Amino acid sequence: MCGIAGIYDLSGQPVSLAQVQRMTDAIVHRGPDGQGQLAEENVGLGHRRLAVIDLTPAAAQPMASRSGHCVLVYNGEVYNFQSLRAELQALGYRFNSTSDTEVVLNAYEAWGERCVERFNGMFAFAIWDRRTRRLFLARDRYGIKPLYYAFVGGVFLFGSEIKAMLTHPRLSAGVDIEALDEYFTFQNILSDRTLFANVRVLPAGCTMSVGPDVAHPPRASRYWDYR
Repeated sequence: MCGIAGIYDLSGQPVSLAQVQRMTDAIVHRGPDGQGQLAEENVGLGHRRLAVIDLTPAAAQPMASRSGHCVLVYNGEVYNFQSLRAELQALGYRFNSTSDTEVVLNAYEAWGERCVERFNGMFAFAIWDRRTRRLFLARDRYGIKPLYYAFVGGVFLFGSEIKAMLTHPRLSAGVDIEALDEYFTFQNILSDRTLFANVRVLPAGCTMSVGPDVAHPPRASRYWDYR
């Protein structure tokens, strides 16, 4: 299953590794096989691992690219990763593991944010691009893998589950009244709202970029639609 979580403090305040640890501890049930955390200045990334394809430490996350430009936390499976791996190898990319995680990471380095258009699978991931200081998030076409986010007081939070984000002191467990009204009306929440105030779900088939050069609050961008 795996689980991801992270923080981007756009006010420039450093992120505590202990806070990232608290976020991944909250979703320990998603990944019994391992964990990893990164705190780098005002960015933090965390991962809980359920090892499936590559069981070795070479596939551990957060995973940095060979160039060192990008760091990835990823939940899911890209079914066509082997053909994409061969295509990337033809372009000169080398691999340290046999995981689809590294294919996703190299695909971003090769094709940028449009890499998601090449993926056939179920996924939710976040890539910290050290060159542009942007955090790039993506979710699969049908939203099989969950990805929640919040932007509160200049701090951007994300996670596979809301409980991970609620460990951060900036986010409280208030009720979103409009979402509650939507649920009572339709027996479901049809928008990107959740029952938690300030917490949204990244819609299926969408990506999002967060950074100092991106308008705030960040907005989802659709890369695929079933219609």
